[in-house]
Amino acid sequence: MEELQNVVRDGGLAVSNLPEKGRCLLTTKNFHPGEVILRQEPYVCVPNNSSTVSRCDGCFASENLKKCSACQVVWYCGSTCQKSEWKLHRLECGALSRLEKEKRKAVTPSIRLMVRLYLRRKLQNEMFIPTGVTDSYNFVESLVSHLKELDEKQLVLYAQMANLVHLILQWPEINLKEIAENFSKLACNAHTICDCELRPVGTGLYPIVSIINHSCLPNAVLIFEGKSSVVRAVEHIPEGAEVSIAYIDTAGSTMTRQKALKEQYFFTCTCTRCIKVGQHDDIQENAILEGYRCKDDRCNGFLLRDSDKGFACQTCGLLRSKEEVKRIVCEITAISDKKLKSTSPGNHKEVISIYKMIEKLQMELCHPFSISLMRTQEELLKILMELGDWREALAYCRLTITGYQRVYPELHPLLGLQYYTCGKIEWLLGYTEDAIKSLTRAVDILRITHGTNSPFMKELVMKLDEAHAEASYNLSSKDE
Repeated sequence: MEELQNVVRDGGLAVSNLPEKGRCLLTTKNFHPGEVILRQEPYVCVPNNSSTVSRCDGCFASENLKKCSACQVVWYCGSTCQKSEWKLHRLECGALSRLEKEKRKAVTPSIRLMVRLYLRRKLQNEMFIPTGVTDSYNFVESLVSHLKELDEKQLVLYAQMANLVHLILQWPEINLKEIAENFSKLACNAHTICDCELRPVGTGLYPIVSIINHSCLPNAVLIFEGKSSVVRAVEHIPEGAEVSIAYIDTAGSTMTRQKALKEQYFFTCTCTRCIKVGQHDDIQENAILEGYRCKDDRCNGFLLRDSDKGFACQTCGLLRSKEEVKRIVCEITAISDKKLKSTSPGNHKEVISIYKMIEKLQMELCHPFSISLMRTQEELLKILMELGDWREALAYCRLTITGYQRVYPELHPLLGLQYYTCGKIEWLLGYTEDAIKSLTRAVDILRITHGTNSPFMKELVMKLDEAHAEASYNLSSKDE
């Protein structure tokens, strides 16, 4: 613990223990919005490869890949990444190559992450690779597994996964219970590695980052630059404050967030947003985000259950019967379950038609700021962009921004990215002035969450500069 304190102290941090929270990360200096609090490489990581998507083990790139000729499981983009990973993959390759071809197909990213965890420990114990204070298997041993809180189904799954890891490694000195316990530890402490646009690309274990606790109103954000984790402040964090990030998507009611945190991380959040549970503001917010709208289109009220009769509008008092609500919910479920599954792959127009049917029913049933309505509009935006229907895509992008402004803090990366998307579409359609406003808003948010030096941010700033130049040219042309 003392060695760890010495390491983090230089970065203006301290590891502490808080009642009911356990270990946490505190500041020993002020941090300003956009300032890097912590940067760490993974102890182990793997790309999220599947039957349809492959990524380089070294840099997570997805283009110009070649499969390892021996194990036929791992991919590389070139010799540089292959060499950088060779010490670890040399052992992994030998272990995977011993497996029958059919069993290799069962080697998921989660299985590979566990195999690499043990291989890294072996290489460090044998001093083939260095061991540091923040780069040690001791961190894994200190993690809480919550094994006793798992249900039987999850325990059986971890036992099956442990069997496969044991089969791959063929080390008599490790037992199945230890492997299963480590799977439980990784489930609570590993992080999803995302690209600059927050699309999942891999999974990694970052020992110090795993010390940072969750808040539904976090003062910091976790972003990845390649495989490196970067924690940045999104607000002023005074000396002596606890650093917090969000473990889950914080859009949603208190009940939804609490359920997600309890099921995956086994704790009840007591952040400033969650302690309002049951208060009027919280009840109203929950009803808006996940409840129903008033039947009167002129009213923007939210509904609460009124005994067995149905749901009453809290603004105008109009009652909506539970039979009507149930009918619309059943229609949405039927369309979602049956028609989406029956659509042929690549038939975008058919999928759009189905999503618009769902959207129409949701607009009839849900509050305008409903999370489910926002998710449907996100899907429509995605498909319309794939089709190149830019005008309609822009309309949906603007709708989602309104929703994002409601459910996310002002400096949330998802809001910044949505402004970026909006700006690119506006510029493409020739709405240069609108594009400048959207891209400026994107820069204001993303320079805090992503920093200013990444290729992604440099490209965004360049687009904004080009939009300004185009607007100036258009103005001068009019003057002539």
